[in-house]
Amino acid sequence: MEVRNQTELMEFIILGFSNLQEVRLLLFGGFLATYMLILLWNIFIIAIAVLDTKLRTPMYFFLGNLSFLDICYTTTTIPQMLVHLLSERSNISYMGCVLQLYLFFSFVGTECLLLAVMAFDRYVAICSPLRYTLIISKGVCLQLSAASWAGGFLNSVVHTIFVFRLPFCGDNRIDYFYCDIPPLLKLSCGDTSLNQILLLSIGLLIAWTPFVCILLSYAYIISTVLKIRSSEGRRKAFSTCSSHLTVVLLYYGSSIFTYLRPSSSYSTDNARLIPVIYTMLTPLLNPIIYTLRNKDVKESWKRASKWVVWWGGLDRFV
Repeated sequence: MEVRNQTELMEFIILGFSNLQEVRLLLFGGFLATYMLILLWNIFIIAIAVLDTKLRTPMYFFLGNLSFLDICYTTTTIPQMLVHLLSERSNISYMGCVLQLYLFFSFVGTECLLLAVMAFDRYVAICSPLRYTLIISKGVCLQLSAASWAGGFLNSVVHTIFVFRLPFCGDNRIDYFYCDIPPLLKLSCGDTSLNQILLLSIGLLIAWTPFVCILLSYAYIISTVLKIRSSEGRRKAFSTCSSHLTVVLLYYGSSIFTYLRPSSSYSTDNARLIPVIYTMLTPLLNPIIYTLRNKDVKESWKRASKWVVWWGGLDRFV
């Protein structure tokens, strides 16, 4: 019976903003503007990390990875949300829901690991500056980045398989903005206890362990920075790390609240807006935080602006 019911389920209905029909055009405009800013800001970060030779360092390599991740997982959700705001029906096919969940959760897990890698990079740069180039070599950067991506995608494979092995008996309305684990578990008519165990146990490796490592890294960093005699040196070190720590608190706070808690405490009414923080707000703030607080990025922007002005003037004579 469970197999038959799940086979007959051909699509899901994403309720999303169905109760806000009178302001859906306003929401569409706001989400579209936010998505365009996310793309522009993060593409800019990737471009300067690749093209500016002065920024070809491990820090900007990881920052470019972070920006690419932000583009990826916002693209798995926001375009569909925009389409649903303008459509009479907000449906998604069964396989479309599987693919969206897999990709979105892959990128979320990868970002958790990548933020820990970035904290390790800052720890070595500040606490062991003389050994930095030896420890954080080009090969190590590639390995850490590849491990983050592989860990995120393997984590998502497990959760996606165990979510869609559950029976969905009749009701196909997802009271959420996209296909995600908590609303799908709430929708299932089967036993979701194994899924909850997987979320909590694997979450210890993908979320809690990196988060604790980040906090320990910054404890050592703060201890080292406080020993710096120069006030200018302390200010520069804190400025470099405060951007990353701000991003970490925003991202981990919202994602841990969403996934790493028992289903009995999950309520669609008070939890459905939390994912907006890490699907829209965090990807928007990431490049802004790093740009506004980073002197190197500002200088790169000035160099790029001068090049554009020069090229524009040269184009008049061609």
